[in-house]
Amino acid sequence: MGRCTPPAHPLAVDIIAVATIPARMDIVFQVEPCLETGGFTARWDAPAGHGGIATQGENLADLQAMITDAVAGYFDPGEAPKHVRLHFAQDPVLALK
Repeated sequence: MGRCTPPAHPLAVDIIAVATIPARMDIVFQVEPCLETGGFTARWDAPAGHGGIATQGENLADLQAMITDAVAGYFDPGEAPKHVRLHFAQDPVLALK
C-alpha cells in the first residue's frame, strides 16, 4: 500500500503523548479518503493538545483494525474508551454490480 499522509496535526505523527480521558467517553476519529491509495486516513486529536492518533487503512475493514490497534497502543490498560466513533468527511460510496 502506498503511504497517504493523514491530515496535518501539529502533535500527531502516528501515536504521541498519552492523554487521560474518562474511560466511558467515546472518541471520534475524523476519516477522509486517500486519493493516492484509494484507502482512508483517520485522525483523533486528544483533548487539551495532548497529542492524538493518526492512522490509515487500505479499506474500511483495514482502517477499523488499524484504529483498534492504535487505540490499544495509545491508552494505558483500563484507560481506553469503550467505543470509537468514525466521522466521515465524505460519505463512502458503494459500487453495486
